[in-house]
Amino acid sequence: MIERDIWRSAKRFVDLYGDNATIHAVMRHGKLLEQGDIDGTAAWRQIITAIEELQNMEPSGAVH
Repeated sequence: MIERDIWRSAKRFVDLYGDNATIHAVMRHGKLLEQGDIDGTAAWRQIITAIEELQNMEPSGAVH
């Protein structure tokens, strides 16, 4: 999975699930792990990391 697709997937999950995006991504990762999909689980680990980074970003209009 290319980096652009990882970030696109992460953004989509954040848009769909908000604060629960990581939970939903971990559940998707778990299903793939149960199925033995090594490539899929590797991709979802990257997506989970990207989701966490997106959620930790400070809003652009924040006042310090």
